[in-house]
Amino acid sequence: MNNQYLKIYNGQIITPYRIISQGSILIKGDTIKEVKEGDIEISDAVEIDAGGKYIAPGFIDLHVHGGGGHDFMDGSEAAFLKVAETHSQYGTTAMTPTTLTSEKEGLVETLKLYESANQNNKNGAQFLGMHLEGPYFAMNQRGAQDPRYIRDPDPLEYEDILLRTNCISRWSAAPELKGGLVFGQYLRSKGVLAALAHTDAVYEEVLEAFENGYTLATHLYSGMSGVTRRNAFRYAGAIESAFIIDEMDVEIIADGVHLPAPLLKLVYKIKGADKIALITDAMRAAGMPPGESVLGNIHTGLKVIVEDGVAKLPDRSSFAGSVATADKLVRTMIKLADVPLIDAVRMITSTPARIMGVGGKKGSLLAGKDADIVIFDQDINIEMTLVKGRVIYNRQPGKLAGW
Repeated sequence: MNNQYLKIYNGQIITPYRIISQGSILIKGDTIKEVKEGDIEISDAVEIDAGGKYIAPGFIDLHVHGGGGHDFMDGSEAAFLKVAETHSQYGTTAMTPTTLTSEKEGLVETLKLYESANQNNKNGAQFLGMHLEGPYFAMNQRGAQDPRYIRDPDPLEYEDILLRTNCISRWSAAPELKGGLVFGQYLRSKGVLAALAHTDAVYEEVLEAFENGYTLATHLYSGMSGVTRRNAFRYAGAIESAFIIDEMDVEIIADGVHLPAPLLKLVYKIKGADKIALITDAMRAAGMPPGESVLGNIHTGLKVIVEDGVAKLPDRSSFAGSVATADKLVRTMIKLADVPLIDAVRMITSTPARIMGVGGKKGSLLAGKDADIVIFDQDINIEMTLVKGRVIYNRQPGKLAGW
């Protein structure tokens, strides 16, 4: 660890509630030591002139599958490292690597790879534990998830998986399935965040699920029920339930494609910046040119077409994954949803940090917190990314070489 002081100055520092003009941040090692308006007088510090650009906490992506041509289900440690490195170029300093529905052996192997990759992840966004998306889903809401592997929660399976590793930080499932509530209770007992996803649940079922640990709605609107009829009577679906339950957190794919501007505005109006996490839900084609790609494992995954800023099934009948990066999420919320910059940044920094239980160290620029920092211009173009005080991406490569 480099213990020399690092000073970032002449920037507009974004806090959760205000912007500090001409602010400075002093870093030592991996920790923020001071944040103030004006310059910080200190000798022998390495200096970064932000040039009047914005200085924000590093972006935290709670739901991401891949990027840069790689996927966390590819079966290699190199894939983990390349995905983390790719997204760091777009301002992400921490992420929750996410699986797709698969057989148990595939999940266990991915978890093992996570543990080794986490030890060797030096040049990319940090990992905040694994997110298992599935395989316990409603078949009718599976989306692009492989139907061969969709099943009900099985205690013999999930208890064994959780016994083998402590790297799982969240698990998404459909709570209305047989055994779904018991599964939520078990996750909560193990300190794992339960999230409802790919679900046909109605309000009464969602409310009970919330009481049993399902406190986050995975990619709101995508793969979940809206208002539905049963025996001619209308019922509020999972979408409306997430709005009704004030305490429920939601995550949204704010790429402007999965959710158009009116829905982004609606979610923001009802839930507010403190209950919304912006996620990429990105697959391997994030950061890559349009064209053919693969969702999931590079050898056995689903072939898709990337066009119009999204991955689609080959017949173009449905979306098959996001190719968003974190900077685009912030940009979209500002330009399409008319959200203030401070709130847009909060939804990808302090709010996801709280949801994942790491708010004490990440998500805001305060003395004593990790020096996870991103510098960007007024169009959210990333200038520099720092993870724990280390510059891991620099738009000007010759600047601060080796720091």
